[in-house]
Amino acid sequence: MSHDRPTPEELVEAVREFLEQEILAGLDEHRLRFRTLVAMNALGIAARELATDDVTPPEAEQRALARQIRVGEAPDGTLALLKEQVAAKLRIASPRYLERYS
Repeated sequence: MSHDRPTPEELVEAVREFLEQEILAGLDEHRLRFRTLVAMNALGIAARELATDDVTPPEAEQRALARQIRVGEAPDGTLALLKEQVAAKLRIASPRYLERYS
């Protein structure tokens, strides 16, 4: 799908930059500063989510695989598949954590 400018990614980044450069520097109250940092982190996650292709299999497939694992019938390659799915989620939610432990 084609978007007009600014793109959703650009909008999210613009808001994150505004919070970082214009708002955060002037905050003295610790709770409000913390909540602003949380908002900036959430915007970073949203930007990474918008910029990536979703590799998560449909929920029905995930449930079927979970049932197979529970009964001890995991198909070949399950561990590698699960590691890649976790890595894909971490690339969005916490890329620094993934870099540190991979």
